[in-house]
Parts: sequence; C-alpha cells; structure tokens
Amino acid sequence: IDVNECTSENPCTQTCVNTYGSFLCRCEPGYELEADGVNCSDMDECSFSEFLCQHECVNGPGSYYCICPSGYNLLDDSRSCQDINECENRNFTCTAQQTCFNIPGGYKCLDPVRCEDPYIQINENRCMCPAENAGCRDQPFTILYRVMDMVSGRSVPSDIFQMQATTRYPGAYYIFQIKSGNEGREFYMR
Repeated sequence: IDVNECTSENPCTQTCVNTYGSFLCRCEPGYELEADGVNCSDMDECSFSEFLCQHECVNGPGSYYCICPSGYNLLDDSRSCQDINECENRNFTCTAQQTCFNIPGGYKCLDPVRCEDPYIQINENRCMCPAENAGCRDQPFTILYRVMDMVSGRSVPSDIFQMQATTRYPGAYYIFQIKSGNEGREFYMR
C-alpha cells in the first residue's frame, strides 16, 4: 500500500504531491524549487527582463511590482508611468501673475513676458516695435514668445520647431537667428 508522505510527514515547504512510492514538491507561482527538491525560494522577476516596468521594478515575495518616479502616476496596466499635469490639476504654487507650465515630472512657474523699450506689449506673448518710432528702424517688427518643453534623451539631430517667412508684407526681409541660450552650441538652424 502506497504511503502518502504528504499527509504523514509533508516534507515540502509549500505544496506536496503524492506519487506512487514517493512524492514531489511544487512551488507557488513566483517561487522556484531549490536543488534539494523540497524547499522553495522567491524568484526575482525583476532580473528576468528590464522591460517589465517602465521605470523601476521592485521584487517582492512571490511577485513584483512597478513604481514610478515622483510626479508620475502608475497606469492601470501596473507597468507604465504617466506624467501628472500639475497645471491641469491646479496643484501648483505659481503666483496669479505667473503661468504654470507642465514639464515631465513637475512644473515651472513662468514670469510674464516683459517687452523691452522700444517694444510695446500687444498681448501676453507678443511685443511690437511701432514703425513710427525711430528706434524701431533696424529692429524686428514683432517678437513672439513661445514656451515648449524638450525631453532629454531624444535622438539627435532632430527638428524641434519650424518657422516660416510670409509674403504678406511686400519688400520685407527676414532674419532667423538664435539670439541667446546656445552658449554650449547644442542647437543649430537650417
């Protein structure tokens, strides 16, 4: 008569399966059977692939979970991270005069545009140099301010934005140049 080792002594640390004349040990999902055939040890799922989680994988007993950096939420797939738009959620500390600008993982408070003389402010992001002002003779007619975020780790070279001259003003000529912020020569025009 076969002796059921699983009921009499149960040598396995997790699941015992009786066989004719012997027994087998099995492990729960997330664990693997050790070389002794009896004990189970935790599997480090995070070591299997670097693509289990978008940001960081944390191994746990019999399982794993994903975490996101500060400023990001874990999505329903429990693997992907999505940026929290603090500006949209009204979760920011900018003053009433400043503009909230969402950036990956946070936000920035941008001061309002200030037009330098001889320019006058037309709206919140445009300055104009009136033609009747003598100081405007060799100056651009308008200056338009636009803010955009650039995520690091982009493949380069790549186009960031495009500007196009118009034929709206006959006899006008256009000069495109990077005025400041390119001391490290990271940007170029074409």
